[in-house]
Amino acid sequence: MLEPEARARLEHELDDLMLAQDWRAAATAIVRGYGPEILSYLLGIMGREAAVDDAFSQFCENLWKGLPGFRRESSVRTWTYKLAQNVVYRQARRENRQRRRFAPIAGFPELEQIAEELRTATLPYLRTEVRAEVARLREQLAPDERFLIILRVDRRLSWEAIARITSEEAEPDPQTLKRDAARLRKRYERVKHRLRELAGPFVADR
Repeated sequence: MLEPEARARLEHELDDLMLAQDWRAAATAIVRGYGPEILSYLLGIMGREAAVDDAFSQFCENLWKGLPGFRRESSVRTWTYKLAQNVVYRQARRENRQRRRFAPIAGFPELEQIAEELRTATLPYLRTEVRAEVARLREQLAPDERFLIILRVDRRLSWEAIARITSEEAEPDPQTLKRDAARLRKRYERVKHRLRELAGPFVADR
């Protein structure tokens, strides 16, 4: 995960690229900059590398198709998590899905190769990075509970950002965001309490 200073530099770079409508460079920078943490997020939610491969390919395709329409009302980082969460929801509903690995992305087939490079380099590291006890405990949570822990504890996203990611509306109004953020905060406390019950002295916050 990028440090705050590096993340700020990336967001500034992406602003310039999107203002110039250089979508290829912007998509490449997003996938290289935020791809590893999106992969980690998908692995934490889905738990199976085959499913993660498929989901990350779909994420990259949705990113490429949606980038020209991104209105920059949130950070690019928040938007990428919104895209990833939408993929998770669709994957959960899809039955008998076929893997899309190496499927070319229309208009930018090179982006899938970049995605594959990241998968190859990042997933083995993630398997050894995640503590076994943490992974075991989190696997006992429902997927929508795991994403709360990952986004809040691991990614340190604000409640407004998490509310924006989970909203069914493309651009929720401020009052809706505030209300949803309060609801998510309460649910997060319940999830932490459940983890404490599962783990005894182990606490969800590291």
